[in-house]
Amino acid sequence: MLSLQERFAPTNRCFGCGPANEKGLRLRSFEDGDTVVCEWTPQKHHEAFPGVLNGGICGCLLDCHGNWAAAWQLWKSMGGPELPSTVTAEFHVKLRAPTPTSGPVRVVARVVEVSGNRAVVEETLEAGGKVTATCRGVFVAVPPGHPAYHRWQ
Repeated sequence: MLSLQERFAPTNRCFGCGPANEKGLRLRSFEDGDTVVCEWTPQKHHEAFPGVLNGGICGCLLDCHGNWAAAWQLWKSMGGPELPSTVTAEFHVKLRAPTPTSGPVRVVARVVEVSGNRAVVEETLEAGGKVTATCRGVFVAVPPGHPAYHRWQ
């Protein structure tokens, strides 16, 4: 099954979510009912200290995954022939507990509000069945002329 990234942006080189970035995180987001989910497995070079995921990597996972959840929901609500290009307007991450790197992590995003070209997304980052970080972000679909317009192509 293809992820949203693989379906809509196979040549995207974003560090967090670009399928074409061989040195990136290459997260893969999938629609699951009213949520968008991602399972990702950290490696040792993603650690802040032994056994614990770097907080910046946690933020990157939440930012990129939230962006895809917003783009997907905006596309469904706005219609149109192609997925809108979205950017992060703001996001707030709360690191609640150390995120272990001993197994996969799961990111779950839910769009809680859509207004015009903006989507508010709430997310959790989970490891070992425990929520280790939360995020609330605002993502905006950009118009033609914006540097990120058509960034999925």
